[in-house]
Amino acid sequence: MIALNTTCNTPDNPIRILHLEDSETDHLLTCRTLQSAGLHFDIHRVDTLSRFCELAEDTNYHLILADYRLPGFTAIEAWDIISRQPAPPPFIVLSGTIGESAAVAAIHLGISDFVHKDELVRLPRVIHRAMEVADARFARDKAAQELAESEKRLSEFANYLQAAIERERASIAREIHDDIGGSLAAVRLDLAWIARHTTASDLHAHVDAASEMIQHALGASQRIMMSLRPSILDQGLVAAIQWLAAGFEKRTGIKTTVTFNDDQLVAPKPVELTAYRTAQEALTNASKYACCTLVGIDISDAENVLTIEIADNGKGISPDELHNAGAFGIRGLTERARLVGGWLDVSTAPGNGTSIILSIPLTPQCTLTAEEPTHD
Repeated sequence: MIALNTTCNTPDNPIRILHLEDSETDHLLTCRTLQSAGLHFDIHRVDTLSRFCELAEDTNYHLILADYRLPGFTAIEAWDIISRQPAPPPFIVLSGTIGESAAVAAIHLGISDFVHKDELVRLPRVIHRAMEVADARFARDKAAQELAESEKRLSEFANYLQAAIERERASIAREIHDDIGGSLAAVRLDLAWIARHTTASDLHAHVDAASEMIQHALGASQRIMMSLRPSILDQGLVAAIQWLAAGFEKRTGIKTTVTFNDDQLVAPKPVELTAYRTAQEALTNASKYACCTLVGIDISDAENVLTIEIADNGKGISPDELHNAGAFGIRGLTERARLVGGWLDVSTAPGNGTSIILSIPLTPQCTLTAEEPTHD
């Protein structure tokens, strides 16, 4: 169907009408009625179902008028054919032989309206109303299609952006390892050489202090690298989450437990990365906002669905905080889950803690393509 705004109905923009009618007289009466109402139209009359099907398929009509009973078939059969189109035009039954119950039944099938031939004067108003409804439906469908296309483009961009972020993280981690880590290790060797070749006690004290700082910097660089590019995932998701939880408990003092049903759980790399990042973000949020004393992480692959739940006993999140326009953390996790065919659920209430549950089928169409370069 091609939309036509009836307020712009002009000789250069006529309504294209397909008229299914076996009476030439009734067809001419219909044309005169429409002309008297000031409508501009092009009308084509047919009286066989085969010709109707041919024209309805090959020509874009704005409107279909149909007598109810024609030789060998009815308007209902014609509507059944035209209604299979993706966006059928308005279909109005114009007949003198259909009863009220049959007219109501026809409208329930999706036919736009019914006009009795004895009330032909009503036809222009009925046409105007039916086309307004059709135009509104066309605009709604077009908006829905554009929204779907926009969401698809946004999803593709989010996928690209997420992959780019992971590649950049891996690149930065590699540079820290190769450049900063290598330089710090070389400095530590030089300090050790100085310590072996000097007897000055005050110099030894400075060397020891510098060595301690170097060791601290090396530890910090290792933590940063693990945060940027979790190579611990090479040892499996359960081991990575256990390492993450242990580090979180050590830094924050919040007791953190990890339970699982399979310590050999295996999932695609993008799924493992999504699960790890979700746990990482949830723990970060817990340390910043939850005011909790306990965090529990449960990992399961029951029924071929990876499920990871991070629950705390903190103050919870209010509905306003959860739906705050500036709260991008949960939205980011939700989008990340969607990219690997999963979903995210958040269960929370003020004073009752927060539970973040990530679920991912283990046979998803993973679209996250972030490459994870390895390094020693």
